Amino acid sequence: MDPKNAVVSYQAAWGEPDEDARRKLLTEAWAEDAVYLDPSGRADGREALVQHIAGFQQMFAGHTMEATTDTDAHDGYLRFGWHLVDADGDEVLEGVDFGTYGDDGKVTSIVGFFGPWPSLSS
Repeated sequence: MDPKNAVVSYQAAWGEPDEDARRKLLTEAWAEDAVYLDPSGRADGREALVQHIAGFQQMFAGHTMEATTDTDAHDGYLRFGWHLVDADGDEVLEGVDFGTYGDDGKVTSIVGFFGPWPSLSS
């Protein structure tokens, strides 16, 4: 699988309410032992991410995660931007994810950052 396609499936999993369908998307895109890490928590392995996403969906019911950039991938590394929008389409949170992928194109790690880029201190 191309890593860009893996990210599309991974992103779709964040919006999938059905646990079995979410697990199927992550099986396509996410290595079984991959690690997810962001300021709100950590998920070690595919099944842990299935459950982490379920908790996110409960916390942010009615919100949608949307890509704001294409995936930039090379030499086993990737990055992409996203935002979280509420039911009215208003941005609630923006972020950027950095990650790695294996020879099969599946994501092996994601480290997410929330909010805009920090300003330089003077």
